[in-house]
Amino acid sequence: MTNPVKIGLVGAAGRMGNEIIRVIAARNDVVLSSAAEDSASGHLGADAGEVARVGACGVAISDNLAQVAQQCDVLIDVSLAKAAPQVIAAAREAGRPLVSGTTGISEAAMAQMMDAARDIPVLHTRNFSVGVTVLAELVRRAVQMLGADFDVEILEMHHRNKIDAPSGTAGMLADAATEGMTSYAEKAAVVNGRSGVTGVRPSGEIGVHALRGGTVVGDHTVILAGANERIELTHRSERRAMLAEGAVRCAAFLASQPAGHYTMAHVLGLADDDA
Repeated sequence: MTNPVKIGLVGAAGRMGNEIIRVIAARNDVVLSSAAEDSASGHLGADAGEVARVGACGVAISDNLAQVAQQCDVLIDVSLAKAAPQVIAAAREAGRPLVSGTTGISEAAMAQMMDAARDIPVLHTRNFSVGVTVLAELVRRAVQMLGADFDVEILEMHHRNKIDAPSGTAGMLADAATEGMTSYAEKAAVVNGRSGVTGVRPSGEIGVHALRGGTVVGDHTVILAGANERIELTHRSERRAMLAEGAVRCAAFLASQPAGHYTMAHVLGLADDDA
């Protein structure tokens, strides 16, 4: 039997971090080897398993990113966007694969991540869901097949505590629609919400709209509206555990890959390009 993949987790005390720890605890092919949080966190020094309510696991939460990266086979980052540059640097310095699910990362940090992919395997996604990955591929193909006669609108809804809008997944779906438009639109224009006198809707526009309320984990609908007919492609996240399972699946995949840039499509075998 092969040794389990040792996972280092950045953002261990957050909602997503807790879900990932629970998923790891239920599997025998991976193990939590190190955990990190911001230096201002009240969970520093606490056992990560106890914080996630799965029982003590012997891994204390630390703010030493370099040490956390050194102690794992692959690093998962689900912390805040402001920490991305430090996390990327730590993974690269340690020579460890990096799985990033952080949204709202700056262009500079994304460029840093792509540069790091020259030395380590890097996978960044705005949604760890298998279903959302398939949805994005369906959107790309549908937009390409339907052509300029169909308008694209994206509607997303999340819980009232989500701090960014629109969601990273909505951006992912907008990117997929943009790719589908390349055959007939010179340049797609993404519009985040509309108000006032907006004028006639131009061809090649992608409308993105964000709703917030209650405890919704994440709903996304892509509306393809043509003359006298409409197609709606919808994905609904029912439990955050589904996202955590995707993150751990990505880590298990990335641990054995060579340096390069990867996506969820590579994990699912949907990618037709080399990393």
